[in-house]
Order: sequence, then structure tokens, then C-alpha cells
Amino acid sequence: MQDIYVEDIGSGYPLVLVHGFLGSAEMWSFQKKYLKRHARLIIPALPGFGENYKLKSKNSINKLAKFVLKIVKKKKIKQFNLLGHSMGGMIVQEIIKIDRKSVNKLICFATGPIGEIPGRFETIDETILRLKKDGIKKSIKRIPQNWFVKGKKDKNFYYCLKAVKRIKKNSIINALIAMKKWNGLKNLSKIKNKTLIIWGNKDSSYKYDQIKILNKNIINSKLQVLKNCAHNAHLEMPNKFNKILLKFLKSDE
Repeated sequence: MQDIYVEDIGSGYPLVLVHGFLGSAEMWSFQKKYLKRHARLIIPALPGFGENYKLKSKNSINKLAKFVLKIVKKKKIKQFNLLGHSMGGMIVQEIIKIDRKSVNKLICFATGPIGEIPGRFETIDETILRLKKDGIKKSIKRIPQNWFVKGKKDKNFYYCLKAVKRIKKNSIINALIAMKKWNGLKNLSKIKNKTLIIWGNKDSSYKYDQIKILNKNIINSKLQVLKNCAHNAHLEMPNKFNKILLKFLKSDE
């Protein structure tokens, strides 16, 4: 059995961080530095991605949610806070559906209720077609540029390039299929957890109407909008992002 890469650092109440499409555990670097004094951070790389690029990828959000849950349970963590970015935001919603009693607070960051992602900079089918046409090298440089206001000129863009250095085409396609198949709309009203929704107002992956659906249907949710940020606010404005995150985690502990 292959080793599973997961970071377990810091001390305090556990926070599980789930990265997004084409992501890695390392993409939470700024959050690790800031939060490790306040929480025990559990940061897995999803199968087929980042540090776990050798693991067999999965083609459903449910399977990815079970992968994360298995890691947490193996560490004998009974309750935890949960943060998911983009595709990771779909995964954390699915985790609550599977095991709602284990999750305390929820953070949905740059994500939505539907995997098809209406209003995305291009449809998922278009991404798959362009990947097959352009090849993996061109695609893994092109796609993340949409996630920053400054595109590839952002000083932290290299985290995205590093994350996909050894990724396989099949892992990308499986993740896109997983997202396309997923729909979490019916589950939203069942999420009773205290929830923070974080969204950058320049996000070209998730339009405001998708964020509004989350905010309206998750009964105990609060929306925090980051101005002049795109899809990767945790890398674009890490200090601001981290302060918002910590304030939420520390509120009414």
C-alpha cells in the first residue's frame, strides 16, 4: 500500500484543510505559518494531486470526501473544523453529508453548490477538450492564470505551477468528471453548522449568484467578500485571509 501524504502540525482544536482542483497541501503554506499556533492543522493532498500525485485519482466528490474522512478518523480525531477551497469546498459539503456530527465549524472558500459551476471562465467540458487538444503542459499553466487578479504575474503564482509539476492527465480529467457529476443543492438546508463563506469579488470561477445560493440556504452562514481578489485569495491576500479565518475560528469557542 502506498504512503499517503498528509501534514499534521500545530496544536489546538483540529482544523482540516482541503485544497482544490490542481492544488496541493503546500498551497496552504501561508495558512500553516499563521494558524499552527492556534490549531492542529490536518492538511492532506488529494489522491492524484500535489504531494500525492502517485496515488490513484478518484472520479467522484463522494469518494474524495471519504478519502479525507478516512485520514481524519485514522488520527482518532472525533471532532474538527473543516475548510475547503473550490473543489475542496464541494468535498467538505459532502463530508458533512456523510458525517455531519464530526464537523464543528465549516468554511466554504471560493466554492459553490453545483459542480458544473455555472458562469465559470469556461465550462468543464471545454476544459477537458482543451486539455486533450493542447496537452497537459500548456493546460496546467493556462488554467491557474484565471485564479489570480494579476494572472501569472502574481508573486505567489508559482505555488500553482509547483503543485502540478508531476500531475498526470488522467488525474485532471477524473477531477473534472467528479466536479461535473456533483450537485450539493439538496444538502444545503441540512447544513446546520456555523459556516463562513469566503469569496473574492473578482473570482471568474464562481460568480456571486452561486455564492448567494450557499449563503441563503445554509441557515447559519455568514458571507465575507474579499475585494480585488480572484479565486485564490489565500495566496493573493494571505494576511487578510488568515485574519478573517482566525477570527471566525476563535468566535464563540
